[in-house]
Amino acid sequence: MANLLDRAHTVAPPGYNRFLVPPAALCVHLCIGQAYAFSTFNLPLSKLIGLTKSVPGDWTLSQIVWTFSIAIVFLGLSAAVFGRWVETVGPRKAMFVAALCFSGGFLISALGISQHQLWLLYLGYGVLGGCGLGIGYISPVSTLIKWFPDRPGMATGFAIMGFGGGALIGAPLSVQLMGHFKSATSNGVLETFIVMGIVYLCFMLIGALTIKVPPEGWSPEGWVTAAHPKPLVTSAQVDVNTAFGTRQFWLLWGVLCLNVTAGIGVLGQASPMIQEMFTGRVSAAAAAGFVGLLSLFNMLGRIFWASTSDYIGRKPTYMVFFLLGIVLYFSVPTLGRIGSISGFIIAFVIILSMYGGGFATIPAYLRDMFGTMHVGAIHGRLLTAWSVAGVLGPVLVTYIRQYQLDHGVPKAQVYSVTMYIMCALLFIGFLCNLLVRPVDQRHHYRGADAIAAAAVRPSSA
Repeated sequence: MANLLDRAHTVAPPGYNRFLVPPAALCVHLCIGQAYAFSTFNLPLSKLIGLTKSVPGDWTLSQIVWTFSIAIVFLGLSAAVFGRWVETVGPRKAMFVAALCFSGGFLISALGISQHQLWLLYLGYGVLGGCGLGIGYISPVSTLIKWFPDRPGMATGFAIMGFGGGALIGAPLSVQLMGHFKSATSNGVLETFIVMGIVYLCFMLIGALTIKVPPEGWSPEGWVTAAHPKPLVTSAQVDVNTAFGTRQFWLLWGVLCLNVTAGIGVLGQASPMIQEMFTGRVSAAAAAGFVGLLSLFNMLGRIFWASTSDYIGRKPTYMVFFLLGIVLYFSVPTLGRIGSISGFIIAFVIILSMYGGGFATIPAYLRDMFGTMHVGAIHGRLLTAWSVAGVLGPVLVTYIRQYQLDHGVPKAQVYSVTMYIMCALLFIGFLCNLLVRPVDQRHHYRGADAIAAAAVRPSSA
């Protein structure tokens, strides 16, 4: 089994169809994307003792919601710490480890539920599951970019689209399973965690065992490197440790962090936001439909914007994200005041499409700046920006809302200040993106690995 997981056993044979690689990546990303649906467990986990309602001794919602935040923090940390290891051992072994961590997180959490030990839920889904999220998220990125040097945005967009769409599978699956296992002595959460852990393990292993890497020196048939490279697209290579110390890395870190902060806070509060801004006009069921619509556009935006970036470039794509985002966020309080539900919905589906598009475009942006040699490891370190944003975004929206309520601001207006703060954050992100320049030649790697990597590295996106 150990030999089967080695990189040497994942090299594709001659004539291998490279379009079989994105489905293997999707097997992993559609599973770990369940993290976006964790909120479906919030209320049931708060009623483990009372079953139908929370009673003394049950966990509170404020305790439970930290599970998701811990998972996102460890997603970024594990991606940063294990990024170089993922590049070294190859995607198959990394995806295998990710499967064990993510599914193991469910099973340890199930033990915590059965024993009613909150720390086991944090350890299981938060820490171990979060490590599975991080390793699984970056595992196929470098491989996809090497298989699709002609369309790196499209390739990574397909896989990362799966992470955005994982909630569309995970949410109804968890609800259906909890309903199936519900009984007089259980609300079905324990059994659901066990079943989902096993199901996700099986699908992630399918992805791990079918992933292939291209042979050294491979390039798409009939594809020719452009004679004149595009701006901000290098044909050189940069070592991960060197890249970590460059100005460009930290500018892109800021670009991702600020784009994600603006989107993730809204995603977590979407249901109460639309109900409170349009009091009496939007039911809980309609708000749930709104959340589902946001998830759909979060997913579709990943492939749309990443593919678009192959044609217009990564920097212009992020310019659109920030400038259009500022306009849309600034318009939200006005849309609320005039009672335009349709305008509100249109604004946020576009915002969430750009939120997802930011995730899918950043790997190709890194490839343009630093080459393919360590792009997976560099991407892993950059995902610490997601860890910060995963805490900062929800905290901004939640605590500013509560502060406003405590000071007598009507519910329909409690999000106005937050929207203007998001505009300011997006403007800072715009400036970070504006300052991105090519990496100085002194940072380029000169070793044999760079020469080999350059053999499959195009000069244009």
